[in-house]
Amino acid sequence: MKKYNIFLILTALLCIMGACNDDRDSNPTLQQPTSFVLNTPAYVNNVYDLKQTQTIELTTSQPDYGFTAATTYQVQMALSDNFNDEATSVWLSTTYTSARMNISASEIARALVGLLQAESEDDFPKEPIPLYFRLKASLSAGLGEVYSNSITLPNVLGYYAMEELTMPENMYMIGSINDWNWDASFEMVPVHSNPGKFWRVVYLPTDAEIKFNYVQQWNGSEFGYEEDRFPASSVSYANLSDSGGNIKVGKGGWYIVVVSTALQGQNYLYTVEFLVPDVYLTGNTAGGWDFFDETNKFTVPVDGEGEFVSPAFVASDELRMSIKLADIDWWKTEFIILGGKIVYRAGGDDQERVNVTTGQKAYLNFTTGEGAVK
Repeated sequence: MKKYNIFLILTALLCIMGACNDDRDSNPTLQQPTSFVLNTPAYVNNVYDLKQTQTIELTTSQPDYGFTAATTYQVQMALSDNFNDEATSVWLSTTYTSARMNISASEIARALVGLLQAESEDDFPKEPIPLYFRLKASLSAGLGEVYSNSITLPNVLGYYAMEELTMPENMYMIGSINDWNWDASFEMVPVHSNPGKFWRVVYLPTDAEIKFNYVQQWNGSEFGYEEDRFPASSVSYANLSDSGGNIKVGKGGWYIVVVSTALQGQNYLYTVEFLVPDVYLTGNTAGGWDFFDETNKFTVPVDGEGEFVSPAFVASDELRMSIKLADIDWWKTEFIILGGKIVYRAGGDDQERVNVTTGQKAYLNFTTGEGAVK
């Protein structure tokens, strides 16, 4: 009996030890590697012509984390073997999850333009140059970050690979009117089928100062006063002046502000207009289409909190409203009242229709964005 009991005890101990081993296997411990190997390509001495090549293949072996893990790789490129110099090195934006990576030649070429600070094809090397590469590997949540060795591709022929500049899709107005706070900046309205052209009905107090940008941040692309940016009629109408690069409005009041964009190489050229704040009814409620005069014009409030008020509707029909810019069809700058809000057509399709009754009027508050029919 004693021998039998001893046998049972030994068997239980063996089972417990086995379970512990299984637990260790199912819960591996992360090891922090100190490096891993980026392989030198087999044809490293060939000329890599980035204009004629789609991809450059780099291969590696996964860092030793103590177990097989889903690893993300990012490529760093440099003009020398000093990868800590931010002026001569750059991280490519594309990441990879395979140890065999096909690096976009065009992405390398665009990054090289930035590293060489080239402003034209004339600034670019006409002969191949050496480029240096290394990898950064990491696991999820940034764990296990480790760098590979570096390799050199001694003959890389780049080119002036600038992406085609496209028209901005958004435009924002910032200034003393919103405490220079981008979160409170005024979004301008795109003009339908006119890329890069925007408008807004806005109240600007006397001596207000403003700037614009196509993103809601200070990133160096914001723009303000320049002598050739405004038509002479706008300068005199709004009494515009330069205030430390800001556009200063010397004549307070309501304006239709229009920003138009043109392309010049890799730069935007902006024209800013300050126009009379004429807002119109059109269609059957105004007595007809495609005319814009005193009979279908909204009244303009005296201050920034007031409402624009339409003439009384002469017919019960669909409500149509717009501003009217020179040489642009009215429907490209139209808007409607939906749910108590002014809703702009902008670059969208024909808007939902709202029917109104003879004798009613439209009330628009462009400061709050609210509207009503009553």
